[in-house]
Parts: sequence; C-alpha cells; structure tokens
Amino acid sequence: MFQYTVDITSTSNENIIKFNINSFLTRAQSYEFKNMQEAKLSPLAEQLFQLPFIKTVFISQNFVAVEKHDVIDWKSVQQDVAELISDYLNTGKPVITPEKPAEKLPTSIYAESTPNPSVMKFIANRSLVDTILEYKHVSEARQSPLAMELFSFPFVKEVFFNQNYVSIMKYDMVEWEEITMQLREFIKNYIENGKPITNDISSSAKEDVATSDQNQSELSAKPRSEFENKIVSILDEYVIPAVAQDGGNILFESFDTATKTVRVVLQGACSGCPSSTVTLKNGIERLLKQMLGSEIENVEAING
Repeated sequence: MFQYTVDITSTSNENIIKFNINSFLTRAQSYEFKNMQEAKLSPLAEQLFQLPFIKTVFISQNFVAVEKHDVIDWKSVQQDVAELISDYLNTGKPVITPEKPAEKLPTSIYAESTPNPSVMKFIANRSLVDTILEYKHVSEARQSPLAMELFSFPFVKEVFFNQNYVSIMKYDMVEWEEITMQLREFIKNYIENGKPITNDISSSAKEDVATSDQNQSELSAKPRSEFENKIVSILDEYVIPAVAQDGGNILFESFDTATKTVRVVLQGACSGCPSSTVTLKNGIERLLKQMLGSEIENVEAING
C-alpha cells in the first residue's frame, strides 16, 4: 500500500511552513482556507484548524502550506503538524471533497413571435429580472452575463429583458425558423444551471456600463409637471401592459407645452419596427387625445 511521506520546508515568511508530500494531492488547482467555515471543502484543512495556532491553510498539488499565529514558534510544533498531515493522508480519506453540483432549476421556455419580424420573445416560467434592461451592443451588456453570452451568437443584434422574458432582435442573415430552437434551448439550459442573469456591479463599473435601465432612471428622475404625470399614468395603465405582451416597452420622454407634443421612446420589439412605430404612435396619440382632450396635438415615437 502506498505510503505518504511529509518533508518540512521553511519559507521566506517565518509564520509559514511548507509540508511537501511525495505525491500529488490536487491536479492543477490550489485552495486557500482562512477559517473552519471555509475549510468545509477539505477534511484535512478542517483537522488542521482544530489546532489553535493555525491561521491559514494552503493546499496545492504536492504540498500543504500552513500559516500560524504569532502565539507560538514553528520549531515546537512543526513536527506534530507534519505527523498529523501524514497520518491523515495515509488513512486514504479525500484531501478535497468535491462540491455538490448545483441542482438544476426546472425551467420551461417558449418562443413567441412579436409584431416586429426581427424580434422573437422567449418567455420563462420564472422571473428573470426585476427591472427593464435593454442592450443594443455587446459593449453595453457587461452587467448581464446572459446578454453577453447571447451576443456571442453572430445573428443576435439586440437583447431586451423584462420580468419573465427576453426579447432578441436578430440580423437579417438568418430566418427565425433556423435559430429559434437553438436559442430556446440555450436560454433554458443557462437558467436551469443557475447561472446569473445580471451581476451586481460596483459604482465605478456602473460608470462604464451603458444600459437602457440607466436611461430609464434618468428619464424618470426628471421633474415632471402635474400634466406630465397624468400622461405617464395613462401610459402605465393602458399602453405599457399591452406592448409588454409583444416583447416591448414605452418610455415617456417629454411633453412640449408649446406644440402640445408628447415624445415617447420605443424599446425591445417596438424599437426599429416601422409598422409598430406607426401603429403605436397613432394608438397612443388617439388614446391621449381621447383622455386629455385638446391638450394633446401630436405624439412622436422614437426608437430607443
């Protein structure tokens, strides 16, 4: 039966000793444990942390390096630590316990066409995001790992998230029947494997990330008159739920009192679709005129 042996080597740091092993413990991977809680991945590290003077345990390929607190000198305890490591290894127990694979989240995704022939809506049976996010280029998508991976498909032009769905705009190089199943399966597997839809980002990173969510916040932050708030309330109640079903969104941008013109921004499936632009413009204009009378003369719908 193979016998592990341990050789002791000092390091440039007087608080750290290397215990060299005559065989590999790990393969091309290193581990660092700073306390008992972190050491749950390694039964060997857990045993070492039972010694009151142990501060940090490093396990890498064919050695174990141990950092001690200043309360004791290595010379008085290093042989005991070497014997502990040797005895443990010769029991045949694992040095590192494999992490349990994350349980897959049962997910269903179905594809739904939108009024925009360039956009397909992929709907999940669970919530994906808690705010609207729109990415028109991969450089804008660093906040969203899923969007970044979707942009790796050469036919993906834009990505739009809202609640439980993602709308994808494609380039004209392919037809939807060629790629819908591929995208549906990709999104399904991505979510089932527990991968993040979006990341928490630092304030410095936020400065570099251009998203429609930020644009929406900026628009929302602008002071509004009482009349503008009435317009926003009408859009929220009567327009936005309807366009969301088609994979899009409407943002109120401004109201010009001189020309009595309302400007709205089209997002997701609504953006870039000539028929949607005309239909929505006319529909919103008719609705606002009906509910607000002569105060409204015109609606301008612009692509986000």
